Amino acid sequence: MPDAEIDLVREILSANPRPAELSERRMRLDSLGGQYPLPADVRVEAVNADGVAAEWTQPPEADPAMVILYLHGGGYTAGSLKSHRHMVAQVGREARARTIALDYRLAPEHPFPAAVQDAVAGYRFLLSRGFTANHIAVAGDSAGGGLTVALLVSLRDAGLPLPACAWCSSPWVDLEGIGGSMAAKAMVDPMVQQPYLIELAAAYLHGADPRTPLAAPLYADLRGLPPMLIQVGSAETLLDDAVRLAGRAGAADVQVRLEVWPDMIHVWQLFYPQVAAGRRALAEVGAFIRSNWS
Repeated sequence: MPDAEIDLVREILSANPRPAELSERRMRLDSLGGQYPLPADVRVEAVNADGVAAEWTQPPEADPAMVILYLHGGGYTAGSLKSHRHMVAQVGREARARTIALDYRLAPEHPFPAAVQDAVAGYRFLLSRGFTANHIAVAGDSAGGGLTVALLVSLRDAGLPLPACAWCSSPWVDLEGIGGSMAAKAMVDPMVQQPYLIELAAAYLHGADPRTPLAAPLYADLRGLPPMLIQVGSAETLLDDAVRLAGRAGAADVQVRLEVWPDMIHVWQLFYPQVAAGRRALAEVGAFIRSNWS
């Protein structure tokens, strides 16, 4: 059954198509998230996380010992603290935790592996501030979902303690765009299409192999990673990215939970103030994170 609330979001997106210029694309994504005000009871504080611009958010329910490290989406070329602030704060409220969102460097000015390096720096910053790994969760959407997996792999390979769990929303993990849903869902996805993804991948990779594991973590060795929650909409061209990632993780003996949300579009949680399914999804995220902290 169609969801009337997400259909309204579809109409809004169709009336505000993605521009051609990168600077305008960045402003568009900021405005999509920036339209939702932050609740007055959420405290926001800018911070330098070992050289990476970042931002704390803390709702009154937060346990200051618990923290979520958030990596925003935007195809590695757009997205910011502003575009995702409201959703990040809501995840923190649901998980009863502080959040720290990273304003990691973007392509094409800073191609791969800059984003991965910044994510690792942000995690090291949390450890240096006294947070224990079992009280840290890592999360991200779209490109930030892929970056979340790349971060976990990087931490494992560096011998650093791994976080308690990870949440990936509509993760982008295949930079070649070869999943079957690229074509099968093209008519119902108002956010992401294959030619656009190929363009973004070229800007991010800057000549690197599109199957480089830390750029396209679908091809990474996922053994030993912490529990993962993967959420994806049924109306996404990236549906197969999420399904294949879950399969790869499960085959590597990772505890993984895949949720496919009917009729939902790419990163529908971003629109949670007007989409009840977004609020329900974030509540599931909060419960998942709390269940994995020890």
